[in-house]
Amino acid sequence: MKKTIVASLIVASLLVVMTISVNAQEKNTEAWIPGIASFLIPGLGQLLNDELDKAIVHFVVDIAIIAGGWYVAALLPYGWYGYSAVGLAHLAWSLYSGYDAYTVAKETGFSIGLSKDGIALSYQYQI
Repeated sequence: MKKTIVASLIVASLLVVMTISVNAQEKNTEAWIPGIASFLIPGLGQLLNDELDKAIVHFVVDIAIIAGGWYVAALLPYGWYGYSAVGLAHLAWSLYSGYDAYTVAKETGFSIGLSKDGIALSYQYQI
């Protein structure tokens, strides 16, 4: 369990470093925000990208991986190996969800900032 947590933290750190380095090359783009949000809670980045259907699917799949995986792992006689597989499946899905949210945000020109009315999200669709 500790190894899974350490591996998750390392992968999250690498994802942050990669997105910051990409962001440093391209000013005025904040596509890393939905990417990190969706890595932490799958579906949140898609929600920020205004893709409600995809956000629901990503969140439900993540819940199914966790709940269903723990249930199946408890039934199988593999001990903690089954629970480790559930953690790895959850990590893989979180990485995919974060990558998907990042690429969509980058393509649509996602940005977030403050306005006189509060926090503002803006999208710049490029055709």
